[in-house]
Amino acid sequence: MFLASAVSSVAQTPDALSDLVNARAGQAEGELQRRGYQSTDRSEVVGDGRMTYWRKGNDCVAIMTRDGRYASINRAGDSECGSGGHSGSNNAAVLAAGVAIVGLAAAIAAHNNRHHDADGDHDREYQRGYQAALYGSNYDDRHETEGYHEGYLAGEDEARNRRHSNRRWVQGAPTAAQQACARSADEFQNRPYGSSVPIGVRDLGRGEYELTMATGSYRSRCVVSASGDVRAMNPY
Repeated sequence: MFLASAVSSVAQTPDALSDLVNARAGQAEGELQRRGYQSTDRSEVVGDGRMTYWRKGNDCVAIMTRDGRYASINRAGDSECGSGGHSGSNNAAVLAAGVAIVGLAAAIAAHNNRHHDADGDHDREYQRGYQAALYGSNYDDRHETEGYHEGYLAGEDEARNRRHSNRRWVQGAPTAAQQACARSADEFQNRPYGSSVPIGVRDLGRGEYELTMATGSYRSRCVVSASGDVRAMNPY
């Protein structure tokens, strides 16, 4: 689906926009336009926030707005901004980039739904732990909190999922099949779109595949045609 370098280059805040993270959305929007970015017509609800996509030439960024502020600004794949024209592994790389962008918001939303916890300090600590684990940082036991610990565990789950989804034999499944199963797994697990990735694949013959899907720590099995027609979605 994507190379490890693709995620590391996509799932990060561009230096030129880092000062706008945590800025008030109304003010930051005008500053984005001043810096040459144009809004696209793509917008989606992700967890407790809204993701919008902005373009500047060939650069595309995804912006998560939460509580009236820009919670995150991350690089996104070119076709996330609607340019199209990508195929094969490039299309799949865009899908994976989306996972990198929305994974944190989806994890926080699912965590809060389970624990009925919407405390801002807890969420910030959860985010700190999640990102530390996702990008390979050591566990910060000197500044450990409950939120940090829970976020770190969730980030480890997501990092493992991505490592498995990177394997070449997993990427042997057609892109359309991967994308269709990702959407179906998100719906099956009641998670925001972009939360699920394939971590295993079995060729059933006659143009059909069984994909093992990971949605955080949850697993499901998706039977799908090469063209993306989902035949069945079941618990793992």
